Amino acid sequence: MTDLELLTEAAREAGRIATMHFGGALDVVEKPGGAGPVTAADHAVNFALQEILCSARPHYGWLSEESPEDPTRRAAPRTFIVDPIDGTRSFIAGQKTWGHALAVVENGQVIAAAVYMPLRDELFASAVGEGATKNDLPIKVSRREGLEGAEVLATRPNLSPDFWPGGVPRMNAQSRPSLAYRLCAVAEGRFDATFTFRPAWEWDIAAGTLILTEAGAQVTDREGRALIFNNPAAQVNGLIAGPPRLHAALQAASAPRPLP
Repeated sequence: MTDLELLTEAAREAGRIATMHFGGALDVVEKPGGAGPVTAADHAVNFALQEILCSARPHYGWLSEESPEDPTRRAAPRTFIVDPIDGTRSFIAGQKTWGHALAVVENGQVIAAAVYMPLRDELFASAVGEGATKNDLPIKVSRREGLEGAEVLATRPNLSPDFWPGGVPRMNAQSRPSLAYRLCAVAEGRFDATFTFRPAWEWDIAAGTLILTEAGAQVTDREGRALIFNNPAAQVNGLIAGPPRLHAALQAASAPRPLP
């Protein structure tokens, strides 16, 4: 079984477990430091994923939003980077826009990825050099080149004039609770680009980064640098993703400045 096959199998099992909890008693707890809510479903899915993935690949490292930090992950030949439920607030609210994001990283780069949205029955998957798929069908990013009228996925804080020295471009902006799903929606061409200028957790973006790249997108941090994963702090300096020319336009228009 390849890493990608393992990830897709595990993602579907995660969906089965999460949907069993969906709409029930969730035992919601707020994480310390304003890190957001976590539920019994997050923990159940995390436990199952670690059992499935680490039993199949015991020599791989493990990095998950819902697991204690394991510093040995950085010395492992490959590392799983997992968000058991991305879009927990959406899950709690009884909405559909939540899912599971799973990736395998080697030498700082994602080599296999799966994002599964159970209530939408959408499985996005990719391995290096093999393209990106949604439910086994190939997907590609849009052909948009310019900022004017671009359909983008971004939260309201990222549209603050503080991030756009020449003024906020005239783009059509929407958002979705799950960052992993935002990346996949751009990968399949439903939206033209997505960006976040604040530090992003690796488990939110690792899987989607490969899916986007294999779908033809340019994906970098907010300063235009290549993304490196399995960092000590498990964060990257924001993200800009879209078709190459649109990416370049976004990166130029949002020239880095200190965060407000």
